Amino acid sequence: MMLAYVLRRLLLIVPTLFGILILNFVIIQAAPGGPVEQMIAKLEGLDGATSRVAGGGAEVSVAGSNYRGAQGLDPALIAEIQRMYGFDKSAPERLWIMIKNYARLDFGESFFRDAKVTDLILEKMPVSISLGLWSTLIMYLVSIPLGIAKATRHGSAFDLWTSSAIVIGYAVPAFLFAILLIVVFAGGSYFHWFPLRGLTSNDFDQLTLGGKVLDYFWHLALPITALVIGHFATMTLLTKNSFLDEIGKQYVVTARAKGLSRRRVLYGHVFRNAMLLVVAGFPSAFIGIFFTGSLLIEVIFSLDGLGLMSFEAAINRDYPVVFGTLFIFTLLGLVVKLIGDLTYTLVDPRIDFEGRKH
Repeated sequence: MMLAYVLRRLLLIVPTLFGILILNFVIIQAAPGGPVEQMIAKLEGLDGATSRVAGGGAEVSVAGSNYRGAQGLDPALIAEIQRMYGFDKSAPERLWIMIKNYARLDFGESFFRDAKVTDLILEKMPVSISLGLWSTLIMYLVSIPLGIAKATRHGSAFDLWTSSAIVIGYAVPAFLFAILLIVVFAGGSYFHWFPLRGLTSNDFDQLTLGGKVLDYFWHLALPITALVIGHFATMTLLTKNSFLDEIGKQYVVTARAKGLSRRRVLYGHVFRNAMLLVVAGFPSAFIGIFFTGSLLIEVIFSLDGLGLMSFEAAINRDYPVVFGTLFIFTLLGLVVKLIGDLTYTLVDPRIDFEGRKH
């Protein structure tokens, strides 16, 4: 039964989550410049740089750890900093405490933002969901019909012209296209048709429901355009090649020989088989835009989302935020992957997941 397959996949999410979490915990422990070093650097006036600077001061040994650049600081103060960030405990103890807290969905508090990690994630989530969801939907809604049209007109002037256009779009980095959009349409040098920053206007709460919807998409227009312009090429060409591969198969020739119309063959038989490969790419496309593709876009358009927060947390060694966002990213990625697998059955009900070996 499909239900049994879904339950097995949901149960596998738990060990996968904690396996990835443990692996990243081990890796991050080896990274130089942790939160204790960051605080020592600030106390020494090193402007936020890590205190592991070559030749930077004497080493002060506290609780079995050496910190460079701590010359002149009271060892008791360093011990207090360690306690404040939980580094008065060994790495296995910190890992065990984190696992117990994460099992209760308690991600702790940020080292430097004075807020709970859960609250920070919920605060930034609307921006990332907006960018990821709408960008992915628009990419699919445009790429799939365009890919089908190119497959049915393979070798025509339309095929060549659209291929040239999407390859050019693919070659232009998203951040350069974003800057171009700002210069042209956001008051840079020509028109001031779109806002430059934020997800909503300052008077958003006073707007009507229709006004709020328009204001929301008005702010998203340029960031989403910059995000999707380079993603059309891959999905469009994937759709086209999938359809071309299916169109050339024997069952299509047989269906046409039986008198079925071209449209009936294309959408009744070819579509179902060709779309399996396209559907398989949905999770990676969504996760790619949601997690990594929007960082520069968030910076350029002043959108404070998860991508920007995660990057700043990694730079500042804000471990609770790093691990909390990693946990959420991994969980969403696994769930979206499961949804992607289940959509196979919507495209082709003949697929039986119970027949798959695990």
